[in-house]
Amino acid sequence: MANLIAFVNSFLSYFALFAFIIVLCIVAVMVGIKIRKNKDFKDSQTVKTTE
Repeated sequence: MANLIAFVNSFLSYFALFAFIIVLCIVAVMVGIKIRKNKDFKDSQTVKTTE
């Protein structure tokens, strides 16, 4: 029984770490998309004002 408890504890620990990394990746992608959209918007505004 002790082995099962240790296994479940280890599994949940690694699963929590995996979930944290996935959430971190999702947040990084969302921030990157937001930064890119802002850059594209600024570039489109500067092109219109220079014409």
